Amino acid sequence: MLRIIGICLILISISTAYLTASASPVDSVTLPHQHPDPEMVVYEVQRRLNESVSRRRALVTVTNHEATEYTSSSSSSSRLTGNPIDDCWLCDPNWVSNRQHLADCGIGFGRNAIGGRGGQMYVVTDPSDDPSNPKQGTLRFALVQPQPLWITFATDMRIKPKRALRVNSFKTIDGRGSHVEVGAGGACFVVEGVSNVIIHNLHVHHCSDGGDSDGDGISVTASSNVWIDHCALDHCKDGLIDVTRGATAVTISNNFFSDHDKVMLLGHSDEFVQDAGMQVTLVFNRFGPGLVQRMPRCRHGYIHIANNDYTPWGMYAVGGSAQPTINSQGNRYAAPADPHLKEVTKRLDAAESEWSGWNWRTEGDLLVNGAFFVPSGAGLAAQSQYERASSVEPKSADLIDQLTANVGVLGVITRSGSNPGSGTGGGTGPYGGTIPGMGYGGPGSSTYGRGSGGYDGGMVYGNGGAAVSSSVTTVTAFTVLVSVLFQRYESNILILS
Repeated sequence: MLRIIGICLILISISTAYLTASASPVDSVTLPHQHPDPEMVVYEVQRRLNESVSRRRALVTVTNHEATEYTSSSSSSSRLTGNPIDDCWLCDPNWVSNRQHLADCGIGFGRNAIGGRGGQMYVVTDPSDDPSNPKQGTLRFALVQPQPLWITFATDMRIKPKRALRVNSFKTIDGRGSHVEVGAGGACFVVEGVSNVIIHNLHVHHCSDGGDSDGDGISVTASSNVWIDHCALDHCKDGLIDVTRGATAVTISNNFFSDHDKVMLLGHSDEFVQDAGMQVTLVFNRFGPGLVQRMPRCRHGYIHIANNDYTPWGMYAVGGSAQPTINSQGNRYAAPADPHLKEVTKRLDAAESEWSGWNWRTEGDLLVNGAFFVPSGAGLAAQSQYERASSVEPKSADLIDQLTANVGVLGVITRSGSNPGSGTGGGTGPYGGTIPGMGYGGPGSSTYGRGSGGYDGGMVYGNGGAAVSSSVTTVTAFTVLVSVLFQRYESNILILS
């Protein structure tokens, strides 16, 4: 009997050792804010989008039938774009007095980011920066406070941080109503080990490392419930946005990226298996001119890429290693002219025998100028909780122009048709213009600085040169409408003492 028991124990030990060795370390990783079923989040994104698009179409139908009574009583509805984030708050004519409603408008994996909702309003009045002794009225002073804050800006300003701006939990940085630049040769944002952060309507550019960071525009590490919306990012030392080291529950939406090499890194390294719990939504962004690669570059995790606009890239658009799940739905991928650079996707550091099992899906994507997306993983049995990408029907990529009409900093044109802008600098600032409509070379050949419209003309900076397509005219009309809403309110605003 003892001999039989001994043999059984040996067999159990061998079996346990085999199963332990065979199991992927990815399978056992769970981050605290990781959603147990990412497909449900994907489904919810598409449901919200479908609802917004349907409302807009219903409005157009009513308007076409000359339902004057309806449209005259629904002026806010007349601004519907079909973009569920913008339609949630921008259509409210009184949004300025209810800024914190923005926290109810997120979608995707970062939808629960509340930022500073419920906290005091803090107004940045001083663009200076003193990392060792932050002054009241500066941005850094607000970011290091322990309590929830909703941070706004008293006027247009350029902030050049001397060290990285480290963002504490429960903070919203809300640039609406002012033209706010962060970076300008200084360091930029680090979101590390925190939760509930919203960064909205900022131009983040020319970011350096500051001696205490990598030089990213926005670095998100070991954090959760983070939402980056309506920002413009360009010309940074490292990445424009990086999400790494166990960060999850992140949404990156309505942003305008341009003039950069390695745009976005999702996942720290192939060996950092904690990033298997990373879940990121990329939605309604425009990847504009001058970008080379990593839009994004993914390691591990689940990445939902939906209804983004990709202009021609320098190497590839979407890449990855270490078995990420990539779910691409309803995007427009416009390939460059080079016949060797037509592929949207790029697998790195893996042979085809390995990456053929990775779950990379394309559904409803619009492939332009010979672009092609190489899918993989079809028909394979589920190997992890992320293996099966969602099969919900995405909205058509034909709606991309409509859904991304207002990307980047609100009130600034970011579409320039076939002419991607050719500003040459000059004006009143140190940075020249190759970014269409971001105040650094607008449509045509405008230069840095404000165009004839100025702030009161709709925050359209550098508006010299003729519009190059009807879409520019459409966006201009909308931005003027937006600027009318950008009236600063003085009541119920507190500055910390």
